[in-house]
Amino acid sequence: MKKFLLSVSAACLMLGAFAQDKAGSGPQISVDKEVHDYGVIEQGGNGTSEFVVTNTGDQPLIITNCKGSCGCTVPKCDTAPINPGQKTTITVKYDTKRVGAINKSVTITSNSTNAPEKVVRIKGEVKGAPETPTSPVKEAIPMAPVEKG
Repeated sequence: MKKFLLSVSAACLMLGAFAQDKAGSGPQISVDKEVHDYGVIEQGGNGTSEFVVTNTGDQPLIITNCKGSCGCTVPKCDTAPINPGQKTTITVKYDTKRVGAINKSVTITSNSTNAPEKVVRIKGEVKGAPETPTSPVKEAIPMAPVEKG
């Protein structure tokens, strides 16, 4: 029984080693950053950010879809094959008309062997436009009494 268990264990180790060798081949996705931090931006400000994607594998990488976590986060990606060592840029536009915290994600779907669904995030805060002070109400100027007559 011990010999059988040792044989099964050895076979599993050999298969694991083979799988690791195989994992390094094919298209591989690498992103320049996991998170884009806008910091604090003004309402209506520039909500555009970019993520640079590199194919670190040995076969063409094909991005099939980029999807934002909500309608306020709109990614734009090129679906043309990315050759090994080449790069592409994914542009993400956030709707800065919405005041408050930004914490959204973009899912990049591809034929990558290391991360078929790569998730990147955007974060920050949109500050509301400063309120303009309303002009004070002018006091009415008293009029001289009108004589009847």
